[in-house]
Amino acid sequence: MTTVEKRNIFVRLLSGFWHFLDESRRAVINILFLFLLFIIVTSFFKEKITVVPDGSALVINPAGFIVEQKDYINPVQKAIDDATKSEKPPQTELKDILDAIRNGAGDKRIKMLVIDTNQLMGAGMTKLQAIAEAIQDFKKKSGKPVIANGTFYSQASYLIASQADEVYMDPMGAVVLEGFGRYRTYFKGLLDKLGVNFHIFKVGTFKSAVEPFMRDSMSDKAKEANMRFLSVLWDAYKDDVAKARNLTSDEIENYAVNFAELVKQEKGDNAALALKAKLIDGIKDNLEFTALMVDKVGAGKKGKSYKKVTLNAYIKTIHSPIEIYSDDTNKIALITAKGEILDGEQVEGKIGGKTLAKLIRRARKNENVKAVVLRVDSPGGSAFASEIIRREILATKAAGKKVVVSMGTYAASGGYWISADADQIWARPTTITGSIGIFGMFPTIEKPLNDNGIHRDGVGTTPLAGAFSIASPLSDDVAETIQQIINHGYDNFLEVVANGRHMTKEEVNKIGQGRVWVGVDAKKLGLVDELGNLQDAIHAAAELADLGDDYEVMPIKRKLSEDEKLLQEIFSDAKIDLTGLAAKGSIALNSQHGSNLPLAKVINIASKELDKLANFNDPQGMYANCMCMLDH
Repeated sequence: MTTVEKRNIFVRLLSGFWHFLDESRRAVINILFLFLLFIIVTSFFKEKITVVPDGSALVINPAGFIVEQKDYINPVQKAIDDATKSEKPPQTELKDILDAIRNGAGDKRIKMLVIDTNQLMGAGMTKLQAIAEAIQDFKKKSGKPVIANGTFYSQASYLIASQADEVYMDPMGAVVLEGFGRYRTYFKGLLDKLGVNFHIFKVGTFKSAVEPFMRDSMSDKAKEANMRFLSVLWDAYKDDVAKARNLTSDEIENYAVNFAELVKQEKGDNAALALKAKLIDGIKDNLEFTALMVDKVGAGKKGKSYKKVTLNAYIKTIHSPIEIYSDDTNKIALITAKGEILDGEQVEGKIGGKTLAKLIRRARKNENVKAVVLRVDSPGGSAFASEIIRREILATKAAGKKVVVSMGTYAASGGYWISADADQIWARPTTITGSIGIFGMFPTIEKPLNDNGIHRDGVGTTPLAGAFSIASPLSDDVAETIQQIINHGYDNFLEVVANGRHMTKEEVNKIGQGRVWVGVDAKKLGLVDELGNLQDAIHAAAELADLGDDYEVMPIKRKLSEDEKLLQEIFSDAKIDLTGLAAKGSIALNSQHGSNLPLAKVINIASKELDKLANFNDPQGMYANCMCMLDH
C-alpha cells in the first residue's frame, strides 16, 4: 500500500470519526431541546387553582429546612433537580408557615389545624419558637383544635408538634430529644501530615472560628462560651415543651438524659415510652390516623384521605402572585439579610455586600418609606462587605429614616457588624449573636512540594513580590504585617460597636474578644435593646417613625433580571419525574442510602468546611464570621 493510499485511509477514518462526533453532538442538543420544550409545554397545563373546601383541615407540613428566605436556584436547574429527585434539601420559608397559621385562624373554611412534620429536616431555635407561638395564638384566637401526627419526632419537629392539643405517633416511631451540642471537625493533625502550613491571624480570646485549622480539639475558652449559649437554648426548649405538654422541665430533662435506660425498661418500644412519658397522646399508624381525621372533617374529594389543604396549596390562595402597594401610604421597608456575608453581588442564600447595600439604598430613596426593618439571619463573613452594608445603614439614618434590626437565629460577628448602628436592635432570647472578633487565614504548601522535588525560586523588586504564593514560606515580616492589619480590623470593629451602642471601646472589648452570646445575655450586656419577634420589631419601627397604625410593610427584594423572570415563569410549575427512567437505566440518581455511610459523612463534613473557605472573598482577607452554625 502506497503512502498516498495510507494517507487517504487515515483521512477517511478521521473524517468518519468527526462525522460521528458531529452527529452525536447534534443528537444530544436535539434531545436537550426536546426535554426543555416538554417542560415548557407541560408547565402551561399543570397550573391548578386551589379550592379550599368548607370544613377543611389546614395541614402545616414544612418540607426540608425552615429558613428566613429560600436560596436562589436557577429555574432550569430546579426543574432538573425536581425531575431527577435530587438530594438538594428543600426549603420552606418561615413567613409562609406563620402567614398560613395566622390566616387559618380567621378563615371560616378551616375547621382545624394539623401539624405534619414528617418532611421537616431542621430549623433554628428561634424559628421553631416563632411557629410554636403562632400555633398557641391560633388556638386562643380561633378556638379550633390542633392535632399533630408524625412517624418519627426529632427534637426540632417535636417542639412544633408538642403545641398541639393532641399528638399522635406511628407504632414504629420515636421521640428523640438529643439536647444541643457544638461539635466541630479538627484538621490540624491531617494538615501536619500533609505538610500544609495554615498561617492563622486573629484577635479575640474566644474567636474559635479558626480552631479546626490550628488545633486538634476545642479550646477551654471555646467550650466555656459554647456551653453557656447551648445551655440557654436547651433550657428554653425544655420550658417550651413542658409548658405545652403540662409537664415539668425536669421531666423533659430526665427523658433526654436517661433515654437509653428508659428504652430498656420498655424493652425497646419507643412509642410506648413516649406515651408513658406523656409526650404523645396516642399511637396510630397512617391508616388509623386517616380514619380519625375522616371522622373529624370528613373524607376528601376522591375519598382516599380526609378533607384537607396543605401548606403550599393554601399559601397560593392567600398570597397574591403580584405584590401591589398604594402610592399614598407610609411604608416600612422589610429587608432580609440571610446567609454568609460575601463581597460583591450575591443571590438569595448569601448576603452580597453590594447587593444588600443596593436594597437598603432603594428603601432610602423611596419617599414613601419612613422606616427600615432589617431582618438579619447571618453568622457573618467578609469584614469589608459588612462595612459596605453598614455605611448604607448610616446613610439611611442620616436621611431621617429609622432603622430597626430584627435578629433571627444568628446575627453574629459580621451579622452584628451590620446591626450595630440600628436605632433599635431586637433579638430572640435564643438568638446567637456577638462574636465581635476578626480573623484571617493563609495556607502554604512549600513542605510537600519540596519533599517531592518541587521548588520555587526567583527575584522581585520589593519584599512583597511573590510573598503570597502558597508554594513558598510566609516570611516573618509579611506575617507581622498581616497581623497588624487584623489588629486594625478588630479595632475598627470595636469602634463600630462602641459608636452604635453608645459604649466605650474598652467596654466593648470586655464583651468582645470573639465571644458568642445568646440573646438573653446580649440584652443584659447592652448588645441588643429588646427581646421579641419580627412583628415586635416592625411595631417598634412604626413607633419610632411616628406612623401609628397607618402604614404598610413592604418587602424589598433583589430585582430579577428579565432572563431570570422568563425562566422562572416557564419552570415555576414544571415537574417531571425521571426517576423511573433512571432506575431502568441503572443510573444512581439518588444516593440517599450511600450518604449515610460513615466515610461518606466524614467526607461530607470536610467538604462543607472547605466550601466555606472557598466562598471567602474579602479583598483584604479579613473575616468577621463566628462559624457558630449548629447542626439541625
